[in-house]
Amino acid sequence: MIYCGTICGNLLIITLVSTSKNLHAPMYFFISQLSITDIFLTSNIVPNMLHILLNNGGTITVISCMTQLYVFGTTEASECLLLTVMSYDRYVAICNPLLYSSIMTKTCCVILAAMCWVLSFFFSFIETLFISNLTFCGPNIIDHFFCDLVPLMKIACSGVYTMELVNYILSFPLLLSPITIIIISYTNIIVTILRFQSRISRQKAFSTCSSHLIVVIIFYVTLLSVYIFPTGGQTLNTSKLLSLLYTVFTPFINPIIYSLRNKEIKKSLQEIFNKYCICCYIL
Repeated sequence: MIYCGTICGNLLIITLVSTSKNLHAPMYFFISQLSITDIFLTSNIVPNMLHILLNNGGTITVISCMTQLYVFGTTEASECLLLTVMSYDRYVAICNPLLYSSIMTKTCCVILAAMCWVLSFFFSFIETLFISNLTFCGPNIIDHFFCDLVPLMKIACSGVYTMELVNYILSFPLLLSPITIIIISYTNIIVTILRFQSRISRQKAFSTCSSHLIVVIIFYVTLLSVYIFPTGGQTLNTSKLLSLLYTVFTPFINPIIYSLRNKEIKKSLQEIFNKYCICCYIL
């Protein structure tokens, strides 16, 4: 049910952004890109996970495992970068509103989105290439619901140190740098909003940023707890639960957060619903 809800919710966001003229703005373009990422992410994980659960376990070939790992790495990396670009978009909109239309042009948005995807493909390829060169000499049993980096490293018997080094090096452009940019952007945004003299203006500004900030916090807290700052007493079941949050539940709640807290999206949805009802009434 969650998987079906994720697909339908994100497809609805993509459809609304592409068809409604009210949503032809940089912020909604990046939201639609985020929805595309969520569809790929959950489709890469959930169907195979359901097969494993229904059969009390399952087998996967090495090639399929590396493919799943590559798609997972690409979607996670693209989401990190897209959330960073979206924070920059909100920074320009609130801190430099007069220059917003000249900075965040259609061409600029397409280039930023393309860069997010290209960098994601590149970094994920490097990670998958190194993990595929590990030597697996023990029982090839992954105690997880998908081919993730940490469980694969646990069953490897050589090359683990090199993989850990690569992992930490890649964490700078994929996690730490985006988080730094997001923190700087929102620090400036909050300072700028607090300078607004009108209480209505402050509420409106906070409302446009709150949805994105909620998604960022949920996504990065779970991601960092698994890959960058895992606790010493973190059990395997805890790691699985955290992985479940950012691979299954985050793609599910993202369209809910953006649709319920965004007046423009709700307005566009209402317009499409009214048109559909009128057409059905005429027929």
